[in-house]
Amino acid sequence: MRYARTVMAVVAVVVGAGVATAEMTSGPQVGEPVGAFKVTKVAGNPEDGVTEGRNVCYRCKMGMRPVVMVFARSADEKLAKLLKKIEEEVEEHQAEKLASFVNMIGTDAESLKKAAGDFVAKHDLKKIAFVVPDEAENGPAEFKIAPDADVTVICYKEGMVAANHAFAKGALSDEKIDAVVEASCKLVE
Repeated sequence: MRYARTVMAVVAVVVGAGVATAEMTSGPQVGEPVGAFKVTKVAGNPEDGVTEGRNVCYRCKMGMRPVVMVFARSADEKLAKLLKKIEEEVEEHQAEKLASFVNMIGTDAESLKKAAGDFVAKHDLKKIAFVVPDEAENGPAEFKIAPDADVTVICYKEGMVAANHAFAKGALSDEKIDAVVEASCKLVE
């Protein structure tokens, strides 16, 4: 019983701190470094200095900036709603150099590239780059993106994870979108 109370107290503290709002574990966790990995830019953010079709390390390009990095398996309306809100934050926090990029992941890199381009055009996203990692199926192996995570959001600053949110297919609710946006705002406080 004592063990159970200790575990519950730890969970309450972590959730109360706002760092564990994820439904599952996916990607680098709070306090862990965000390593370098190669991607191909396919759409979005024409002002970031990376041309579409170029293979680069976006993590390297972002340097020590505060970044909201997303790994997404499907591009649906909930993802669009999340990204619109993140884009508003990126726009609002230009002075703090807040940035964001979305890694589309799945089994067919060419289909992902087309879907990303269509998604960006449909939702008129201008401040968020869309990329496909060289390791397209689940992202970089060392990131440990969960195969059952439809959306994984990693908020990092100075190369270290500040918040991590992961959601199964269909679990990205308005309340959870707000939690992710709040975590992105804390990057620039």
